[in-house]
Order: sequence, then structure tokens, then C-alpha cells
Amino acid sequence: MIWFFRKKNKDKEEDKKQEEAQPPEAEIEPAPEPEPEPEPEPEPEPVEDSDRIEAEDVLEPIPQETTSASEDDLAPEPEPEPEPEPEPEPEPEPEPEPEPEPEPEKSGGWLSRLTKGLSKTSSQLTENIAAVFTKKKLDAAMLEELEEALIVADLGPETAAALTGALSDERFGKDITEEEVREFLAEKITEILAPVMQPLVLEAPEGGGPCVVLVAGVNGAGKTTTIGKMAHHYRAQGKNVMLAAGDTFRAAAVEQLKIWGDRTGCPVISKETGADAGALAYEAYDAAKKQGMDILLLDTAGRLQNKTELMAELEKVVRVLKKHDEAAPHTTLLVLDATVGQNAHSQVDIFGKSVQVTGLIMTKLDGSAKGGVIVSLAQKFGLPIHAIGIGEGVDDLRPFDARDFARSLMGLENR
Repeated sequence: MIWFFRKKNKDKEEDKKQEEAQPPEAEIEPAPEPEPEPEPEPEPEPVEDSDRIEAEDVLEPIPQETTSASEDDLAPEPEPEPEPEPEPEPEPEPEPEPEPEPEPEKSGGWLSRLTKGLSKTSSQLTENIAAVFTKKKLDAAMLEELEEALIVADLGPETAAALTGALSDERFGKDITEEEVREFLAEKITEILAPVMQPLVLEAPEGGGPCVVLVAGVNGAGKTTTIGKMAHHYRAQGKNVMLAAGDTFRAAAVEQLKIWGDRTGCPVISKETGADAGALAYEAYDAAKKQGMDILLLDTAGRLQNKTELMAELEKVVRVLKKHDEAAPHTTLLVLDATVGQNAHSQVDIFGKSVQVTGLIMTKLDGSAKGGVIVSLAQKFGLPIHAIGIGEGVDDLRPFDARDFARSLMGLENR
């Protein structure tokens, strides 16, 4: 028994010594907060392997979130992305305004267009002249062939004979070139056209009220388009212009005139399809006078010159206008299509007997090889040629110029 207690006490003492010999457990220190630039710490003194192992077993890894948070705190704040430059605001579209008066066009622009417009006539004529004048001296055979070439260009037999006769008187039996022939003809044609070269001047009537312009012509001559171009021209001069849709037979004609009215800023008087043209003319004059208009442009139905009943209706329109003003219409224009050639002569003749035609406007010269008809019209009737048209543009109706036309007809440069 004594031995047993001794042994037990001895075991307790050995356990106590082992506990005292065991190093205390390493305390877990909280992870130091990271500093922006930590100074290097001195290397720790080496510890025994057993201590290192126990420390590693005891220390817990720092949570990833804490490390990430610390790195985020240390990381420099990203520079803000530059704001995109504001896009320039589009300029507001200006409200449509009435078409301004066009700047005076350089002479070369209009003349070149005139020459181009007459190219169908001039090219054929100049080719024929070149084919005739292959010899130096002017003889009877050459004169005969030249006369035929002028007739083909729709200058007419009388005009062609007069021109070749003048050439014979001055140059027969003498040396002459094709260029000289064209220069000679251009000069003589200018002399024929000069007396009828008269600009259209619209003046206020003495008794007050609007200046009434009656526009007549056959179907398809271009009356409505001509009226629209005239309205643009006089509006640009500051005139108050009213349009009257006297072609009551065609709804399309009324709509076309309304489009021109909107385009030029002119009021349009119209009635239902099939209405009496005389009644419309009467109402249009009354409205133009009450509204203080300077000019009333009256469109009429297209009619063939051989339709007596339609020509009688045109005469009625004139009578109705005279109830307002004995002098009305103050101007009566006949619009002629250049493509009809010599048929234009009969139109001038018949319309002149029904209404007092005061002047001519020739259209569609750019699409015709018969532009020479103007020369024969001038020589036969002597009516003023106020304007010519060579296109569909609003500025393609221009005052007639005798010299420019004659030189363009002969394929010569205008200078």
C-alpha cells in the first residue's frame, strides 16, 4: 500500500513538470490595419519548430473579405471618365418663306441655256448649211440649197426667200465661207426680229381696278405654266397678283393653277368643274378689285382654233370683263407651242379674229427643232413677242431678245 501511494504521487509530480515545461499557447492578435506605406519590421527571432507548428495550427486565416476591403481602401480611386462632349443641337429648320427675288443671272448663264435650248433647231440648220457651202464662190445652186435648209428649219418660204435674196445681193459670185454665211443670216434675222422685241409692261388702268391679262392658246401650249411663271415674276417686283382658273372644263387645270398659287403666294379664284367661264371671269374681276390687286391673270380653257363654239365662249369672257371695265382685258396673250411649227400661223390668225391678241409668248423651244417659226411669225404678223420659255423652271420664262435668239439659232456664240 505504501508503494502504491508513492507511485501515484510520483506520477502527479511528473505530470505537473510536463505542464510547466509546455509553452503557453500563442495568443491570437488581431490583424493590424494596413497602413498606406508600412515600414519594414525586423525579422522575428527564430522559434523552435514545435512552437511554429503550434502557432500555425492556432492562427486562423484572415477572411478574404477583410483583405479585399483593405485593398479597396488602399487602391486609388479611379479617375472619373470624362463626360462625352455634348453633341451640338441641330439648328432649327427655318419656316418656309416666299421665294425671294432671284439674283440677276449672269448673261452667260441664260444665253448658254438659250443656245442649248435651241440646239435641236440650230444643229440641224448649221449641218445643212455646212453641207451646202463646200465651194468657195457663192452660186445659184448654193443659194437654192440654202433656201431649202431655211424652210426645213421652219423659217417659212417667204422668210427663207428674203434671206437668200439678201445674201445673193451682197455676196453672189464672191468667195464666202460657211461661218460667214451664218454670221450674215444671224444679222439679217436680228433685223427682222428687232421690231417685235418688246418686254411685257403691265400698268394700272386709268379708272382703277386690276390690270387684267387674258391668256389664251390651244390645248397643251403651256398656258397655265406660263401664268405661274408670270405670277412669280410680278410678285418678285412687289405686285399684288390674283389668279383666275378660267379653264373650268378640266379639274386638273384648276389644281395645277392652285399649286402655282401656293408656290407664288397668289390667291386663286375658281369654281366647280363645268361652271360657266364667263361667270368666273366676272367674279374674279370683282374679287381682285375689292382686294386691291394690281394684276389679274386669267387662265382659259385650251381650244383648237377650228372649234367655233369654243372660240365663241372666249369672246363671251371678253364681253363679261368689259362690263367691269370697257378697256378689259388690258392685255391678251397668245401662248404658242414651238413644236407645232408653221401651224402657229393659223393659231395667230384665228385667235386674232376672235379676241384682240396684243402679244405672243413662245414656249417649249428647248424641245423643238422648229424654233425658226418665230422669225416667220414676226415677219408676217408683226405682233410683239414678249417672252420665250426654254424649260419648266420658274425662271425659264425670259424676255425675248432678238440678237441673242438669232445668234443661238445659227449656232453662234453670243458676245
